[in-house]
Amino acid sequence: MSSAAQNTIFDVAIIGLGPVGSLGAILCAEAGLKVAVVEQQVAVYTLPRAVNLDGEIIRALQPAGLAATVQRMMQPLRQDERAGFANSKREWLFGGNARSIGSNGWQPANMFDQPELETFLRETAQRHPNVTAYIGYEMTRFCIDQELVGIQAIGQDGEISLRAHYLVACDGASSLTRKALGIGWRDLGYDQDWLVVDVEMIKPHALPNEVLQVCDPDRLHTFIATKDPYRRWEFQLNAGETAEQMLNREAIRSLLDPWTPRDTYRIRRAAVYQFHAAVADKWQHDRIFLAGDSAHQTPPFLGQGMNSGMRDVINLAWKLRLVQSGCCAKTLLETYQAERYDHTHDLVSWAVDMGHLMQHMAAIEAAERVGDEQPKMKQTSLKSGYGQGREQPPIRSGIVLTEQVSNEGATGYLLPQPVVRDARGREIRFDELLGPHFALVSNGPHAFDEDTTSVLQALDIQMIDVSTLDIVRGKFPAVLKGGEALLLRPDRIVFGHTDANISADTLIARLAASVKYLSQSHANFSR
Repeated sequence: MSSAAQNTIFDVAIIGLGPVGSLGAILCAEAGLKVAVVEQQVAVYTLPRAVNLDGEIIRALQPAGLAATVQRMMQPLRQDERAGFANSKREWLFGGNARSIGSNGWQPANMFDQPELETFLRETAQRHPNVTAYIGYEMTRFCIDQELVGIQAIGQDGEISLRAHYLVACDGASSLTRKALGIGWRDLGYDQDWLVVDVEMIKPHALPNEVLQVCDPDRLHTFIATKDPYRRWEFQLNAGETAEQMLNREAIRSLLDPWTPRDTYRIRRAAVYQFHAAVADKWQHDRIFLAGDSAHQTPPFLGQGMNSGMRDVINLAWKLRLVQSGCCAKTLLETYQAERYDHTHDLVSWAVDMGHLMQHMAAIEAAERVGDEQPKMKQTSLKSGYGQGREQPPIRSGIVLTEQVSNEGATGYLLPQPVVRDARGREIRFDELLGPHFALVSNGPHAFDEDTTSVLQALDIQMIDVSTLDIVRGKFPAVLKGGEALLLRPDRIVFGHTDANISADTLIARLAASVKYLSQSHANFSR
């Protein structure tokens, strides 16, 4: 923590070095940005919180060469693994089987142990040559001027002052940054107290390899077969119950008795949380951005809290690079909230719907017990599954051809990542051919005019002709037929594709306008 470091003007300062902040630091540093991270806690929290990592997040680590290492920390798919809804007797109602490979080229849903993953991400961020870490320091105040954010932080060695062009607040649900900016919440209508119990299995057991939403009229609860040897239960508190009562060791064991004998496990953690569904009113204030739990909170039914936060910093990192390189106007950063707010709102709403569906299924069983007529389902848009058959909802505004976005098309979604065989006979995941920036993926060669060629070079757009590749596993979207092309953002989301009305030249021109490309700039991508 030299005086030279304190005198540095950083491209971005990240407050909070949990999983979201650590990933943000890695991605920004990999993009060539100078990053400062400020984290109050000296050591990683040793108990689990998040337990599921999406395959698309592992995919985002591919350009940094970290995906395979992270995948090895994930629980391999177990026999008969599935996720769905059950009645009070734990009899299967509906749901789906888990998959070993998803459209992103990695296992779609991955159970992990947070202390292990968080330690790896934090240490990787701290080792990066573009990252300066201030561990054991708490931000006490900040100020914004026309060009910079000034940050004051205090730690065991006293107070430090930092300056950065942008600040990303990954400082959690109780974010001091959000509170200092006076940013409120939009409540999405789910506030329930739940007991969360994590255990380590210490003897052979008969617990299923499932994620079960148990729709029990006597008590809604969830069972999660997390990474071996760990398991998790979540129990909704009934009317009149208190956190103190639920955290009694005997009460916890009584709740677990129907599942497994007491001598088969060791209680690792027990805590009562109020599950919230809320999205921050604003995600950007001038040069400051909210990310992760500081910007959104969700019930855990989809396992998307941490994943959504990681999507936030994936979205920001490549945009900050374009702005700080001088290639694009800083108004590009205004697309962050436009894209992430709606996307996260969809996921939080789906999680709320899932909670309501549990309540509805429990009400049906309660009615059946007494012979009453089954309750009618409320008129609400309950989704049949995560992403309506997709692994995530689309981007519907921002840097995307909005007129092409639909539930059936490719635009606005992550491009599927098949395994391909190239002309040299190598079998590789498709992203390995793309590089870390934009890419024009075509099914056949394309020629471009002078203006388009200039944009291709300035935005460092890689060109890949898939007609020269053989698909070993997976597939490309149907729009990528012979002679057509699609344009990928650095986060692998499809910006748009050619069709009868949009040529490849037009596609590139539309992208340049969307990212606020400064045609007279001399961008420095070698920062």
